[in-house]
Amino acid sequence: MGAEQDFGIRIARDGTWFHDGDPIKRIELAKLFATVLRRDDAGDYWLVTPVERGRILVEDVPFVAVEMTASGSGEEQVLSFRTNLDEWVEAGPDHPIRVEHNSETGEPTPYIDVRMGLEARIARSVYYDLVNRCATTNGSDGEETEVGVWSNRRFFVLGRLLGE
Repeated sequence: MGAEQDFGIRIARDGTWFHDGDPIKRIELAKLFATVLRRDDAGDYWLVTPVERGRILVEDVPFVAVEMTASGSGEEQVLSFRTNLDEWVEAGPDHPIRVEHNSETGEPTPYIDVRMGLEARIARSVYYDLVNRCATTNGSDGEETEVGVWSNRRFFVLGRLLGE
């Protein structure tokens, strides 16, 4: 593999790809770059081709889940998410949903694993759709109720309610 390059590429928190400070307007070009996007064990993002590799700046995660569809119900429900680059992924064991909470505000930020450790932040409007599909289960400690969603027979916890 060749030497490390500086591609001048940045992915903004809203999922917009930039090259040398200008937005990449052709979605086909961003899709092409996304096919060679990798994340290393240190959490850095790289574009890797057979002949060169270059680190890129990703402000949050490389993708945004901008649409969700649901089929089935209960444990049989399947939730599918479309990214801003038109890639579809079904939440399940291979594509888990996780939620981070802001330490100061407590505000949740949900993510879904798209592929190989590359995640999509679930857009706020999509998250509201997700919350509308929530179910509850008893937490393992018996003190909390877990609130979450089923997809592909896996329960993803979005939050917890303390017992009364």
